[in-house]
Amino acid sequence: MNDDSSIVRLAGILREEADRGRPGDRLPSSRELMRRHGVSPVTVSRAIAQLAAEGRVVTRPGSGAFVAPVRHPVAEAPDPSWQTVALGDRVVDDADVAGLLAQPGEGVVPLTGGYLNPELRPVKALSAAAARAVRRPDAWALPPLNGLSDLRRWFAGEAGGAGGTVTQNDVLVVSGGQSALTHAFRALAAPGEPVLVETPTYPGALASAKAAGLRATAVPLDRDGVRPDLLAEAFAVTGARVFYCQPTLHNPTGATLTRERRDQVLAVARAAGAFVIEDDYARYLGARDLTPRAVPPPMVAMDSHGTVVHVLSLSKISSPSLRVAGLIARGPAAHRLRASQVVESFFVARPLQETALEFVTSPAWRRHLGTVRQEIATRQEALLAGLARHAPAAEIHLVPRGGLHVWVRLPPGMDEKAVVEAARLRGVLVSPGRIYYPSEPPGPRLRLTHTAAAGLAELDDGVRRLARALEDC
Repeated sequence: MNDDSSIVRLAGILREEADRGRPGDRLPSSRELMRRHGVSPVTVSRAIAQLAAEGRVVTRPGSGAFVAPVRHPVAEAPDPSWQTVALGDRVVDDADVAGLLAQPGEGVVPLTGGYLNPELRPVKALSAAAARAVRRPDAWALPPLNGLSDLRRWFAGEAGGAGGTVTQNDVLVVSGGQSALTHAFRALAAPGEPVLVETPTYPGALASAKAAGLRATAVPLDRDGVRPDLLAEAFAVTGARVFYCQPTLHNPTGATLTRERRDQVLAVARAAGAFVIEDDYARYLGARDLTPRAVPPPMVAMDSHGTVVHVLSLSKISSPSLRVAGLIARGPAAHRLRASQVVESFFVARPLQETALEFVTSPAWRRHLGTVRQEIATRQEALLAGLARHAPAAEIHLVPRGGLHVWVRLPPGMDEKAVVEAARLRGVLVSPGRIYYPSEPPGPRLRLTHTAAAGLAELDDGVRRLARALEDC
């Protein structure tokens, strides 16, 4: 008999015997196996060694072979490293945006963020609006894909003004301003193409443009907003077909583009055959002495050629979770934007649209606007006074007539990153200036928010902590 076949046959017999036994049961002795199966000592030894290698038996010198304890298979450790190759280098960097959305810890003063403090949000009015909205018979029905007609009509009136050229047919209701920017960047430019942005600018726009595969090119601004001459030069040099801007209470500097410059920007864009994405995030964030009529009209209301794609969101003035915005466009661009939303998410949930409509058409809406504008003026005044008193080294870029922030310049040579970290250790959160630049920043900057703190006392405490952090650096 072939030795190998004898080993295989005996191993199979012993394997079945081990499977029938219980852990610790002794297998027949080598002598008994030799007698019973007519095999040599070497065959027995090798068959038992094979079962031991399989983990079915354990051998004890001088005692024999025993059925091994049951060993449950160990699950293979998860290893998602293969995804690195599959995903490639299309990295979506959310670090800067996530940092702005982070909630402060206990005892930490937030001088950063982009929303009203919870005490300033119209929670009762929104709750009442939501209760009325869900009682409507069609509250849970399929909405029009481009949004409720009454809500679109309201957005059109807000952006175009009485007798303006914007109609409800130009409006697409989307899930907040950030979603509007994502749709706009993807729809208006192809991956790899340049997009012009103000410098500094909103980090969420930079992240969204990068995620769409676009290359952001900086266009400088001054105290009156973006410089049209440099915008024209940037269009000529880059061949870009999209310019993103925040012409009213620009984030982070607070600059407001004058009426004359708005005309010039439109003329430059039209000459370049380019779109202007107008982010009107601060439309309702003017101070008490800055009514909407005192602000130059939105560029979309000055445009009749479809040059401007306008974004008007309700989240900043109300609540972060009221993710409703109007995205206004005309011509083929409008069709492409609507198609983008349908393919990506179908539509904005109808109960949320109904709630927004109930809120902005109620008396509570105007009362809330008045309250917020008064609070903005009070808080901004307190922040500026606190900086002058406790942190004179932080130079104010300009005093905006509203908005949520103040943009400050740190002394030349001061380490911005070290200041932000020192402030964190002192229990106050501030936004580093570097995240607002698409390229190298010109120097150390901070954006300080006055509406995230719980009140004037906490706001002053935060400025004091920041002043001590500046001394630490």
